Amino acid sequence: MLKTLQESIDQVLNEFLKDFKEGTFEAKGWPLFSSAYILSKAAMNANTRILAKKYPHFRDNCVSPGSVKTDMTYNTGILTVEEGAQGPVMVALLPDDGPSGLFFERKEVSSF
Repeated sequence: MLKTLQESIDQVLNEFLKDFKEGTFEAKGWPLFSSAYILSKAAMNANTRILAKKYPHFRDNCVSPGSVKTDMTYNTGILTVEEGAQGPVMVALLPDDGPSGLFFERKEVSSF
């Protein structure tokens, strides 16, 4: 039986969680640095496309604010919080007939 894209994403995430819990994620080839963060962002990007196709009357996009000076980055980012907020605010205010299923890097459409 063919799996849906959502089922495939879930399977990959479940595999990672299993390997992480068992301590085998390095041997299985998962990213060593920020692996959970990287996988969560990849899943979010994939789900953005799925939701955009499933619900075409909604605007479903994702946006990376860039490297922002926050506690999460130990204040090593290059953008202020205000500068980092510009992309997400712009995407949130897109018109009802605006794009959907896209990934924005700050304020520009980018490839996944």
